[in-house]
Amino acid sequence: MYLRGFVHLMNTLQPANMFEQFKNTFQALDAKKWDEYTSYFTKIKVPAKTTLLQEGAVPKKLFLIETGCLRAYFNNNGKDVTTQFFFENNMIASIESFQKSTPSPITIEAIEPSTVWWIHKKDVNTIVQEITAIPSLRDRFINAIFERTYDYMHHFVAVIRDTPRQRYQNLIQERPQIVQRVPQHYIASYLGITTVHLSRIKSKMAKEKP
Repeated sequence: MYLRGFVHLMNTLQPANMFEQFKNTFQALDAKKWDEYTSYFTKIKVPAKTTLLQEGAVPKKLFLIETGCLRAYFNNNGKDVTTQFFFENNMIASIESFQKSTPSPITIEAIEPSTVWWIHKKDVNTIVQEITAIPSLRDRFINAIFERTYDYMHHFVAVIRDTPRQRYQNLIQERPQIVQRVPQHYIASYLGITTVHLSRIKSKMAKEKP
């Protein structure tokens, strides 16, 4: 349970030195323990189209993005369905599978040249176990778990309730970075529509502008 809170808490970091912000987030830790935790991370640079986790594999790594963009998707009868996008300072993993050591239902792929830090599952478990023993940090983790659950529910309800145009307008307002940086066919996949349908929505919205 606390692993979800750890990931969500990390995803609240703002663009800057992410490890410095990580340190500020966990101020109850002493310098020696902090140095130990940061030593668990390994930095890699990957080109676009690099697969970091394959659907069906058991995940052993959790990724923290320094620069670039990753997406999570699954294969539905030969068709990619994008479930989420991740940018600078976001942490990404197939959380349920990572926690339970089961095959991942998603693939994680870089869609831009990216600089990524990875940490092994055993080291994540060590960090989570130790910092959740501190009451103030444990409370932050619990709050982060509820916030992450809300985010998932918000997207799930929007897919069912809203029209494709409403979903696209919400994306522009709530996550403009996706619209600015992600290729159109991935955005269409995320919205649950075809690229042609997305083009029609954009064209109609453009014509309606004063």
